Order: sequence, then C-alpha cells, then structure tokens
Amino acid sequence: MIIDTVYAPRPPATAGDRGAPAITIDTVTRAWSTEPDPAGLWHGLTRRMTWRWYGGSLVSLVWTVNAGFDLYTRYPFIGDRIWLTVLLAVFGISFAVIPPLNWQLPIRVRFVAPTVLWALSFALLPWLGLGVYSIWTYVGVAIAMSMVKMRWIIAYVALLSFVAFLFELGAGVGGDALFAIPILIASISLMMAAFARQIQSTNLLRATQHEMARLAVEQERSRVGRDMHDILGHSLTVIAVKAELAGALIESDPASAHKEITEVEELARGALADVRSTVAGYRGVNVAAELTNARSALEAAGIQAELPGSVDIVPVRARELFGWVVREGVTNVVRHSSATVCEVVLGSTFVEVSDDGRGPGTNTDSGTGLAGLRERLEPWGAHMTLGRSRLGGFSLRVTL
Repeated sequence: MIIDTVYAPRPPATAGDRGAPAITIDTVTRAWSTEPDPAGLWHGLTRRMTWRWYGGSLVSLVWTVNAGFDLYTRYPFIGDRIWLTVLLAVFGISFAVIPPLNWQLPIRVRFVAPTVLWALSFALLPWLGLGVYSIWTYVGVAIAMSMVKMRWIIAYVALLSFVAFLFELGAGVGGDALFAIPILIASISLMMAAFARQIQSTNLLRATQHEMARLAVEQERSRVGRDMHDILGHSLTVIAVKAELAGALIESDPASAHKEITEVEELARGALADVRSTVAGYRGVNVAAELTNARSALEAAGIQAELPGSVDIVPVRARELFGWVVREGVTNVVRHSSATVCEVVLGSTFVEVSDDGRGPGTNTDSGTGLAGLRERLEPWGAHMTLGRSRLGGFSLRVTL
C-alpha cells in the first residue's frame, strides 16, 4: 500500500504579467525605484530617486527663467510681471512634481497630470500668444518620465508635436524654422523616455541582485538547518540508544558497558566535528560510511541489520544522495518503528530502507527529516515513495 509519493521537481513559477513588478524590492532598492512606494505618497515624493529627478528638472527650468526676463522686458507693468511670475512658477513646480507623482499612481491615470500641465501652458497665451508651443517640450518630458507604455508616449508626443506645428503655421513661421520646435519636442521627449527605461532596467537589476542575495541567505540557512537535523538527529539517537544499553549493562557486564560508553564518547566527538564542518559548508556524506554507521546504530538498538556488503553498484555521483537516504531511513527505524529487522537494498538507480515494525504512519517524521530529504532530492529529479514494506513494516524508497 502506497501512502505517500512525493515527486521532487517542483513546477516552475509562472511569470507575472508583462510590465508588473515580479520581484520584491527591499528598502534600499525602493529608494531608487520608479514604482509605487508602499510607504505612501509623501514618502514616494521624497525618496532618493525623486530628489535626483528634482535636481535635473530644476536645471532644465533655467530656460523658463530666461523666458521670464524676456517677457518682463516686453511687459513692464507690475500686474503683468506678477501674473507671469506666478504662472511660470506654477508651471515649473508642476513639471518637477508630475513624474514622481505619476510613479505613485496607476498607469491608466498617468496621462492626466501631463495633460493638465499642457492646459496650464495656455494660461500664458495673453503674453506668449501662439508662441506658447515653445514650452511644450516640458510637457513631452513630463509624459516621457511618467513610465507608461512606450507606444502611448510616442502617440502623445506625436500629437503634441503636430499641434505645435499647427501653432507655428498660425504664427506665420516658415522655412526650416517651421519644423525646429516640433522636432525638438519629439527628440527630447523620446530621448528622456529611453533614459527612463534605462533607469527602470537598472532598478530591476539592482532589485534582482538584492533578491538573489536574500534567497542565497535563505538557502544557506535551510542547508545548515537541514544538515544539523540530519547530523544531530542521527548521532543523538545512536548516543541515546548506546547510553541506555550501557546503563543496563553497567552491573551485569561492566566491560561491555565500558565499551558502549567509549563508543558514545566517540560518537559525540564525531557529531561535534560534523557540526563544525557543516557550518563551514564542507561536510560530505558517503553511502558506504552511512551503512557502517547504520549497522552500529541498529545493533545498539537490538535491531537485526540486513545490509548490502558492497556499494559498487551505486554510481559514484549518487553515493552522497543515497548516503543521506540511508541515514534518514535508519534513524527513523531506530526512533519510531519498534522493528526487529531493518533491511537496506541498493541498486544503480534506487535505494530502499525497510523494516518489519509498526508500518506506515508511525515513522514518517514528516516535520523535518523527510522534508529535508525531499529538498535534497529536488536537484536530482528523483522521487520518494513512502509505504508498507514487504517485511510488513515501513518502506522508504528513493528512485532516480
């Protein structure tokens, strides 16, 4: 009767929707991200990436300062100058804030703020007339830096450039100058869109590096925990059995008791050495050594050991894996089975540990031991079968 068949390979993770964040970004990476900030809108407007944008946008707004001085010369009245100052300041601040603001909003609404900026430019019509198109480059850059789909940016910038072309015709611009501003709007906007994509790719790469580092730490922690369980679980089980046997023999057979205590000391020292080497990451397991250890553990527990006399049939590459299977299987037999016989069978593609004990459901150790063994099987593409053995007890079988 098969009660549990576990296939080691796990199904590959499905990719997320295109354009959706697929990686968890840590605090350091979020500081440079152009994705929504989980900490909230205000934090998103003040993180490191946005301050870099603010610096660049303020440099680009120098042109509006020069335009303001030129308009002051043309409109000397104080009322005009106040209105020009207010409108240019609002336009400049809006331009600087729109991209960081859009980074915190859903993509479907990121066109709203640049369009409002475009509409705001028409407030300067009384002073600039049809020449208002000369500041639409800022509108194009605002939509380009808002991180929407590239085809949407191209369509928006094309419309912006075409309307600028119509305004130039209406203003009487002719010759080569007729195409200067529309081309300038399109080229700078698309260049900034490409630059924004480069920033996004860099951020994704940085996030990937952080995630890989985090996963490496988790995998190492899992490896150490799994190995510590396998080492101490097996060694302490044998030590406990031998100590109990020595206690029973201490009066009737002191020599045998002394022998058992000596072996307990050796096992404890060996376990300590294994723990040290495991933490260092250099510990290895071999099926031949594990069979020797298994014989000692089973005999100390009063269980008859039926073990293969040779491991030549096992491929060299599989001997470490089969060693882990033998270690886990024998440890469970000693701990849980109340068996009188334990049999280990080796083949070129399989290893099986079986007993004549209580049978399935009593020694599966599903909490840590077999769970750790499952993880070891994953890279091999092997599968593990748990069920009733031909001896009437429990069977652990791993097949490559």
